[in-house]
Amino acid sequence: MENHTAKQSLPTLTGSHTQRVLVATTAMLAFISFWRAAAIVLNDMGSSAFYAGAIAEHFVGKAAPWFILAIMLLSYAVRSVYIESCSMFVRGGVYRVVKEAMGGTLAKFSVSALMFDYILTGPISGVSAGLYLVGLLNELLHYAHINVDLPVNFTAAVFAALVTIYFWWENIKGIPESSEKALRIMYVTTVMVALMLVWCGYTLWARGAHLPPLPRLSNLVYSDDALGWLRHSSLPYTVGLIGVLVGLGHSVLAMSGEETMAQVYREIEHPKLRNLEKAGFVIFVYSLIFTAGVAFFAVMIVPDAVRKNFFDNPIGGLAMYLVGPLSLRLAFRAFVVVVGVLMLAGAVNTAIVGSNGVLNRVSEDGILPYWFRRPQRRFGTSYRILNLVVGLQLLTILLSRGNIFLLGEAYAFGVMWSFAMKGLAVLVLRYKQPGKREFRVPLNLKVGDVEIPVGLGLITVTLVALCVINLFTKQVATLSGVAFTVIFFVVFEVSEKMTKRSAAAHTQLDQFNLEPGDDLTPKGLGVRPENILVMVRNYNTLYNLGAVLDRVDPHKQDVVVLHMRFLGRAESGEGELAPEQLFSVEEQDLFTRALALAEKKGKTIHLAVAAATEKWDAILRAAQSLQSSAVVLGPSPNRPVIEEARIAGLAWERLPDPKPRLTLEIYFPGGQEHVFYVGPHVPRLTPKEIDLLHGLWLELSSDVAPEEIHHHDVVHFALQELQQNLSNAERESVLRRLRLHLEEIKDRRASL
Repeated sequence: MENHTAKQSLPTLTGSHTQRVLVATTAMLAFISFWRAAAIVLNDMGSSAFYAGAIAEHFVGKAAPWFILAIMLLSYAVRSVYIESCSMFVRGGVYRVVKEAMGGTLAKFSVSALMFDYILTGPISGVSAGLYLVGLLNELLHYAHINVDLPVNFTAAVFAALVTIYFWWENIKGIPESSEKALRIMYVTTVMVALMLVWCGYTLWARGAHLPPLPRLSNLVYSDDALGWLRHSSLPYTVGLIGVLVGLGHSVLAMSGEETMAQVYREIEHPKLRNLEKAGFVIFVYSLIFTAGVAFFAVMIVPDAVRKNFFDNPIGGLAMYLVGPLSLRLAFRAFVVVVGVLMLAGAVNTAIVGSNGVLNRVSEDGILPYWFRRPQRRFGTSYRILNLVVGLQLLTILLSRGNIFLLGEAYAFGVMWSFAMKGLAVLVLRYKQPGKREFRVPLNLKVGDVEIPVGLGLITVTLVALCVINLFTKQVATLSGVAFTVIFFVVFEVSEKMTKRSAAAHTQLDQFNLEPGDDLTPKGLGVRPENILVMVRNYNTLYNLGAVLDRVDPHKQDVVVLHMRFLGRAESGEGELAPEQLFSVEEQDLFTRALALAEKKGKTIHLAVAAATEKWDAILRAAQSLQSSAVVLGPSPNRPVIEEARIAGLAWERLPDPKPRLTLEIYFPGGQEHVFYVGPHVPRLTPKEIDLLHGLWLELSSDVAPEEIHHHDVVHFALQELQQNLSNAERESVLRRLRLHLEEIKDRRASL
């Protein structure tokens, strides 16, 4: 639809008058339950269960499951930091929180580290999915006695690259994120986890088992690449705290994805904070059972002699060493691969979406120039940012050559520093903004009038300590992470100065008088009921607005020009939206062009902007709130017109009563117009249908004489007969004949 169309270069704006714009920040947003919010986060965070335990064991030996367990417990504490951040209504995730607390310089540093996290998330998830897939294929080839072995790392890297390119194109097209899809993936994953728990429990009962060795210094077996610059030091072997920190540092991958919880906060239904806490608890329990469970079961069930062979796909290896017939174990392993590919591929998409959202936020804040956000010509997405992010991810896959341990080592850098900066920022805000909060990280002591945030302080110190130990033990992560962060930081610094110098090239936003509103109403916007709602997105394709202005009489009917600012999950962050967040240079230019078109035609228009998450739900709710009689828009680049009308009809059914009767008009650049009626309406009958009805009436009127019969009686009777046939044994026959009829008239309908 029109909300996916593109914008082109941004010229200098002109005009001296001030036009009123109503900005609805929350009215058109769709909200989700805490279950769906938990599913979204678990799709990202739960993916680490497929590789975190094995990576940790590679670095520190069989005691690794205890470190994974400790990290999962720490993740619950870190989650409380994010919940407190959300309760302060500081919008925008890590970047905004750090900027509010410690200034722009550290904010740019933190977002640079976060970008490193996102850039690594995609490759490590994609490569892990590829490793599970190639592991299964090689296993099947072996049992089929086919003497072919696919190169493991190379094949996984190719698969990861293909998945990344696929999701790059999906994001270029602007395919929206779906909480329903995340929930379905979690349904399937839960079935797999339940089967794994029962089967592993039975295996341990049948064979007997021992817990992994406790995380003592004597039980830590460091790999050659586990200690980095500390490999020549005796500290990891003699100081217990150092050994514990090293083990935890190699296990932090298990809690990646925390930032996603802050991103879904705005989508959660009322009461928001309480539901966020519920979602956080669900995430904690699920990830604890899944991620820590996989790590423990792998060590307890898979023999030591072969477990290293499955470090690249530990759950696949676990499946092969359960008790039971080989066919069932292979089937379960195939199921694991399907679930793993679904979750890990979803994490690839989340990384792209998250990177795009973060860079869009810093661009809106004036750090990156508008050039980065300039929309793609056809789909209207920020394709240059997507190209940059995906290009860096593909380069990472190429450089890593599918080595999951190399990716895991580097990945920990961005994860830990973004967490540490978040914790430090929230700690600083305790003193800079000491007011009441709906939620506070527990363990707060009061000494007189001074509050000592013991819990928050301990969490922050722990995160910083893990960051420091990682600097010394992860050479690849430190060198690559520091280089990446410094480069991004320098780019941010330079581009911010350039952006400020070029800011004078655009007219200031006071050209428009922004008026925030809780809802879109005729009174709030100053229009009459039965108005025409024109949806605009692309200032180069205002032909739908032009067509409406050509035919409308402004003395009889008002024209509302509405721009929906669709918020991607990663673009929204925590807290409340400000009007300025929804009205940037893009909206300013769009409305300037719309006003110029209206002035040229001598007509008046009324302007509004609204935040939205679901396209058709938002459009139809806006029409319902404004009491519009018609919705006018352009075609979608992703769906045929008939499909758009069908989805609009489904969205209309979800509206609360009383549902409005609406005309949906879709205009094409060439002047073609498609008109649909949404909701109950009198159908438009063609001459052929009128002749058919009249012929039936003539025949029936003579057969039932002297009873009086009208044309509407024929229609009523025919509809009742159809309804009855659809509820009995004739249903399939009726549907078959209907499909045949629709096929016969398809060509005639397309030519209309």
